[in-house]
Amino acid sequence: MTDYDTVSADVESEEEIPEDHPRYQDLLTRHRIEEGVEKGITHLQGMHAEGRGSAFDYLLGEETIPSADAAERAAAAHLLLADHPVLSINGNVAALVPGEMAALADVTGADLEVNLFNRTPERIEAIADHLREHDATDVKGLEADARIPNLDHQRAKVDADGIYDADVVLVPLEDGDRAEALDEMGKTEIVIDLNPLSRSPQVADVPIVDNIIRAVPNITAHARDLADADEDTLREIVADFDRQAALEEAEERIRSGDL
Repeated sequence: MTDYDTVSADVESEEEIPEDHPRYQDLLTRHRIEEGVEKGITHLQGMHAEGRGSAFDYLLGEETIPSADAAERAAAAHLLLADHPVLSINGNVAALVPGEMAALADVTGADLEVNLFNRTPERIEAIADHLREHDATDVKGLEADARIPNLDHQRAKVDADGIYDADVVLVPLEDGDRAEALDEMGKTEIVIDLNPLSRSPQVADVPIVDNIIRAVPNITAHARDLADADEDTLREIVADFDRQAALEEAEERIRSGDL
């Protein structure tokens, strides 16, 4: 028996997970989701969603493939070019990458907005507080004074000066119907989703098929690298990105992945 065989997914803190464990990222995300449920940040349904994503990530080799890195660079360029970029936050996103989303917002000048399917005032406040504890300076989503057209559920509720007004929206771990509704509003959508065949990446201008714990820091790194780039350079990066090729490369990688 190796030391790895003795590592339990049921740990008290993520520091207990050895970083050289072959399933480190999977154990880390599971722990953060479970901890989020305990804090009232993540809904139980989020645990099922994380499990589905974990299976796709396993087939990707639990690494950022070249097409995902290109998508992350294009995402950074879109956010830097935007007049009003907004980063959408649901329970799983808040549990998995709260500080990373705050850092991305800081680098790109984007707003952070909480948006939930299972929405309660208590959960909205808990997520907003959690983001502030991880260096977010301003969190939207509490007003919910506007609605996305053609949606009947709680995720239609957005802030008028947030997602409703945004020209570019990062929607990680997104519901397909809301992604379609935002697309119909004419917004530029950046989607992070480990399943290239789901509706969200299929309608996205920039589909990022990668684990969110890798994708968000990578977008931030690209944004920092491009911070001094001129508008023509940023627009060239956007124009050169081939969304269909990115989806096809990700699908091929998953279908040919070793079990």
